[in-house]
Amino acid sequence: MPRCVLLSACPVSAAMARYLRPDDLLIACDAGWQNAAVLGRQPDLVVGDFDTAPPPQTGRTVLLPAAKNDTDTHYAARLALERGANEVLLLGALGGERLEHTFANLATALWLQKQGAEVLLANERTEIRILTAGRTLRLARQNWGYFSLLPLEGPAGGVTITGGRYPLANATLTPDWPLGVSNEFAAPEAEIRLSCGSLAVFCTLKDR
Repeated sequence: MPRCVLLSACPVSAAMARYLRPDDLLIACDAGWQNAAVLGRQPDLVVGDFDTAPPPQTGRTVLLPAAKNDTDTHYAARLALERGANEVLLLGALGGERLEHTFANLATALWLQKQGAEVLLANERTEIRILTAGRTLRLARQNWGYFSLLPLEGPAGGVTITGGRYPLANATLTPDWPLGVSNEFAAPEAEIRLSCGSLAVFCTLKDR
């Protein structure tokens, strides 16, 4: 199954096209279809209730009701799994004028990861991965300035960091104390292990 890209409505730039592969299945979520042209692509499918933008005049469209239990992006995530995707990239899912949508998209990313898909969210300056209990995540330093760990669903236990300027060993991170923010690479690769809970792992470019 090709990787599935969910394209939401937060602003994107043409430079974000570097994340796309020729064989990606591209599902645009509501007004996210307008971002496809910025990236030089046509969506394979557009889903949404179109409360923030009119639907496209061409291509395959799934019209969703305005009153529903899923966000448009979460509905698209379900479709991605139904089509067999085991890798999902979310673009246009971070930032914008509706901060609660960013939080909702992080929730969708956590749900996807729990279903067994590998998930990446990205914008111009940040990549976010989801780490769930019993797994190990390795981050390449590349050009990143910082990496940060934030618990997603209560305390995250058994957090161990090697290769970071601020190592941890079997620590517990809690949502009310951002201890895991703004770590730095002390080696070409940092390794993060987690025993229980879940983490959003941010890689961020250096401050301008």
